[in-house]
Amino acid sequence: MKPGRRNLITDVAGLKVGNAQDRLLKSGTTVVVCDAPATASAQVLGGAPGTRETDLLEPHNSVQAVDAIFLSGGSAFGLDAGSGVQAALREDGRGFAVGPVRVPIVPGAILFDLINGGAKDWDRYPPYRELGYAATRNAGPDFSLGSHGAGAGALTAGLKGGLGSASALLDNGMTIGALVAVNALGSVTFGASRHFRAAPHEIGDEFGGFGLPPALPRGAFEIRTKMNLGQPKDANTTIAVIATDAVLTKSQCKRLAIAAHDGFARAIWPSHTPMDGDIVFALATDATGLAPDAVDFMELCAAASAVMARAIARGVYLARAEPGDVMPAFA
Repeated sequence: MKPGRRNLITDVAGLKVGNAQDRLLKSGTTVVVCDAPATASAQVLGGAPGTRETDLLEPHNSVQAVDAIFLSGGSAFGLDAGSGVQAALREDGRGFAVGPVRVPIVPGAILFDLINGGAKDWDRYPPYRELGYAATRNAGPDFSLGSHGAGAGALTAGLKGGLGSASALLDNGMTIGALVAVNALGSVTFGASRHFRAAPHEIGDEFGGFGLPPALPRGAFEIRTKMNLGQPKDANTTIAVIATDAVLTKSQCKRLAIAAHDGFARAIWPSHTPMDGDIVFALATDATGLAPDAVDFMELCAAASAVMARAIARGVYLARAEPGDVMPAFA
């Protein structure tokens, strides 16, 4: 397994990603735009999710494909980002056709970044609708990681979080990619060390090349969370997208999302807590025309967990210190 050319989710053909953020706000939005409607599903495993349009993603419901997925800061206020994404796609003539009307299908999820040192004193309406619109208009094959987009104000236990992405090319000709905004209650490192829990999956030195610790540091198995460190216990959630260019059914997308959650567990401890709103959206662009058999699909699911773990570590590793931060950056 090796990363794609960009080591980003946009190595999956048929996808673009855009970011928009406000440095004073310390928050932002990230949008995955599908060139053509992509088969989609999702799985929530956190106990405190904030989502939009996730019911339609269940395999038994009618709509099979989506036009875009958004990830946003702002807690429930950030759900407004979906309206901005819809506005941009409507201008482009995109959407689910109902007679003469087109309705862009834009599910999404939010994370809590309201207590991170940023100025949240907006006027009557929060800024996320405009951030969603701007992120959609910024969408392209290349985008920034770390303290950008939905990761602009993210925090983990003891460290700034951030926006991460990674990809892998499989021997069966399929590509898989992950995008994640890391704002977890738990920690991504072994204790207070510089060794990432995702180290076994690292390719090259994509998040520093520190590897596993030669001996587990003191406190490696102590539960290290925001609560232990005096941070707000409810200010959490890791939100993500896993995508492939394979031909998948909606039910297979659901299974892929479930498998990608294993990447959360490999990279963050603890994960899926009652105070995290952890969710993974899954997209299949069908760009290769390859429909996996049972063995290929098993490999795709295994790769999903590894790619997601790598993306999580990259998001924290690439975060950068900025004025007004309440937590240090890994760097």
